[in-house]
Amino acid sequence: MQEFSIKDLESYTGIKAHTIRIWEQRYGLLKPERTVSNIRKYSDRELKTLLNVSLLNNRGHKISEIASLAEDKMAKLVEHYATSTQNDDTLIGTLKLAMLNFDEALFNSIVDLRIASQGLEHTYLNVLTPFMSQIGVMWLSDAICPAQEHFISNLIRQKLYTHIDRLGPDLVIHQNKTFVLFLPELEFHELSLIMLNFALRSRGYRTIYLGQSVPLEDLHQVYSRIGEVHFISLFTTQPVSVLLPNYMRKLVERFSGSTCEFHLTGGVIKDTKSPELGLVNIYPDLGNLLNAVTV
Repeated sequence: MQEFSIKDLESYTGIKAHTIRIWEQRYGLLKPERTVSNIRKYSDRELKTLLNVSLLNNRGHKISEIASLAEDKMAKLVEHYATSTQNDDTLIGTLKLAMLNFDEALFNSIVDLRIASQGLEHTYLNVLTPFMSQIGVMWLSDAICPAQEHFISNLIRQKLYTHIDRLGPDLVIHQNKTFVLFLPELEFHELSLIMLNFALRSRGYRTIYLGQSVPLEDLHQVYSRIGEVHFISLFTTQPVSVLLPNYMRKLVERFSGSTCEFHLTGGVIKDTKSPELGLVNIYPDLGNLLNAVTV
C-alpha cells in the first residue's frame, strides 16, 4: 500500500497542511499512522477521503456536514457533482481520484461527458491540460507513482486518437497549407502535439504527424519531397537550455531561404527571441499558436 506525507496530501488536494491537521483534530476525518519520529503517514484510502472532502467543500458544503457523512454517501455525492457539473476544478479533482484508483470507467465517464457538451479541444485545454500540469507537480514531489502517470497519459492518448480517427481522411478543405507536426530529438511529451493534430485536421488542414524525437535532417527530407510546409513543434523539455541556441542556429542554417515556416511553443522556448522572423515564430502557449496558424 502506498503511503503519503501531509505534504503529498496538500499537493493532491490543494488543502494546506495546517488545515488538514485542524480537520483531523476537530472532526476526526483522517487517522494517520505515525513514524517513530512522530511524522504523519497517510494511506491511499485517507488520501481518497480527503480528495472527496475537498471536492464537496469546494462545492459549498460545510466541513462539519461533510464529516457527518457515511463513506458511501460521500462517494455518491462526489459522483453526482462529477457527472453533472461544468466546474473545471471539480472535474480535475475527480480525475485525480480516477488516477489514484486506476479507474478507467470513472475517467471515461467524466471526460466523455465534458467532450459531449464542450468538445474535445475545449476539454483538453481547460480540463486535461491543467490536470496534467498538476500531475507534473505531484510527480516531482513523488506524490504519485510512475504507473499512475502512465495510466492517465495512455487514457488521454487513446481518447485523442479515437477522435482523430473519427474525422476520417476526406476532411481536407485547405489545399494550400500543409502542417508537419514533430518533437525535437529526445523530446517524448507528445499529448499536446496529438491534440494539435486533431485541432488542425478538424479545421480542414492536411497534417503530417511525425511524432517524437525527430532529427532536423528528417524535417529537411520532408521539405525536399513535398515543398513548402509549416512545421509545428512543442519544446517541453528538449533541447535543454544550454543546447537550445545551437539547435536554433542549425534550424536557421538548414531552412534559411526556404519557403517553410516553423511555429514553436513550450516551456523551453516560450521566452526565447525568434532567431529569424518569417522563418521561426515563437508563441507563449498552445492556444496562441493554434490561433495564429489557422488565421
